[in-house]
Amino acid sequence: MDISLRDSTPSLSTFSGTAGVCLMRNAWKEDQHPSFINFISTFLSANSFRLNFVPIAPDFIFNCGGLSVAFIFVTNWDCNNVAPIFNRVKKLKMQFARFYVVITFPAKEQIDSFIQSYFKFGMVIGKPTFVSVQDLEMGFEKIVKIAHSSGVYKQERIGEKLKAERKQLVQGMNFYLKVVTSIPGIDNHDANAVNSCIMRQLLFILVFLFFRVSTQSC
Repeated sequence: MDISLRDSTPSLSTFSGTAGVCLMRNAWKEDQHPSFINFISTFLSANSFRLNFVPIAPDFIFNCGGLSVAFIFVTNWDCNNVAPIFNRVKKLKMQFARFYVVITFPAKEQIDSFIQSYFKFGMVIGKPTFVSVQDLEMGFEKIVKIAHSSGVYKQERIGEKLKAERKQLVQGMNFYLKVVTSIPGIDNHDANAVNSCIMRQLLFILVFLFFRVSTQSC
């Protein structure tokens, strides 16, 4: 089985040396078969994620590019005991802005049970997003892809913001230079001196912006 992310999404390791950090709930780990935990550990390592076991409320919290995404991962849907799952969902969706619920449904009767329970417990479509899968490995791959894509999207937004700020600064400086050089009595030597001073200030501002964005992405 290929244990790498099979899409064209850029890697977050370009920014930080790792794609991110995965926090796994201790209690969730204890309920899983050791072979599945071994698969998760191998999959995360192959995709440059660090794995930590901690006492958290969700089953997983991923931090990618400074963005945290929480997950509930239901690996055994019990048609006769769904209330604890939905009560947990209602509680956690109030605590996390980015929150997903991944559920494995190997049989049709489990899907039917979920649909009936979804409306019975007053769920709202998309709040949170439920993701259905057929097996455990597929479910965890979905989790990692969602977390990874969210982190890449944030990095791209930061890059776009930096480019826009740079463009605005350059345009402002160019306009200022035109004004200065149009003043009577200012010769080329004076204009070049003003230009040199302004460009040093612009360089300082750009360096400041670079370090600010770097800090945001950590």
